[in-house]
Amino acid sequence: MEIRTLRYFLAVAREENMTRAAEYLHVTQPTLSKQIQSLEDELGKKLFVRHSFSISLTEEGILLRKRAEDLINMADKIIDEFVALDDIKGGDIYFGLAETYQIRFLARSINNFKKLYPELRYHITSGDTEQVTERLDKGLLDFAVLAERPDSAKYNYICFPETDIWGLVLPSSSPLAAKKNICVDDLIGLPLFCSGQGWEKDIPIWGGNRMDELHLEGSFRLSYNASLFVKEGLGYLLTLDKLIDTSPDSGLVFRPLFPKLETKIYMIWKKYQIFTPIAERFLQKYKESIERQEFA
Repeated sequence: MEIRTLRYFLAVAREENMTRAAEYLHVTQPTLSKQIQSLEDELGKKLFVRHSFSISLTEEGILLRKRAEDLINMADKIIDEFVALDDIKGGDIYFGLAETYQIRFLARSINNFKKLYPELRYHITSGDTEQVTERLDKGLLDFAVLAERPDSAKYNYICFPETDIWGLVLPSSSPLAAKKNICVDDLIGLPLFCSGQGWEKDIPIWGGNRMDELHLEGSFRLSYNASLFVKEGLGYLLTLDKLIDTSPDSGLVFRPLFPKLETKIYMIWKKYQIFTPIAERFLQKYKESIERQEFA
């Protein structure tokens, strides 16, 4: 199975039309059809269902698309890394980021670093711990930012300079908005939204043996999406501070939890990771920034 053939497969899957895919790839339609047929023969599975004016993926094709995307991303990253060996002025760095207001520290570091290496190209993927560590483990990312303590047996890490504070985002018209802090008693019987990771790992630290009295209405990977449900009066959002617009005109307020619940944020990378020159230099500069407390 060749990388080129997988690129052909992904183009057809995206265009859902053999003619358009052939035009995109700058090959003839018979050549493309032959490559797809060879791939199906090699795998022993039909990858596409042919319709009158389009084609669609079979279940086997959907599985291959996911695997092919990972393989192509890896192949492209390997090429970029070898190109970067002779390109000290720039190169590519790949980040996977959790939701946290402290991403501003990383953004500031990238901005400062780009002034030194203007040909830097950085790529950002967002997700929860499971999503970004999966991509990191596959070698698709250089660094990941997590909202939970990493496995020190697998990863090296740097702790961000501050901690994130948990609280409740709720409509400003709610009676709870008059409170300075939110305790467990305030949430009994209310429909709650939270990230799956937060509900399973963080909130139990705060809720303790009363977690069974709390009702999770729905889980969201992105706090912003959950805040729209809060605006519609569907529930209340447990999330980290400074992720949601709670300005006076937003119609929402943030109230911290009591007792206080905090989460540390970490930037991690795989142990024994071999970086490209540009990624190695970025890590060195970021460590120096932390040591000099430039973010204070």
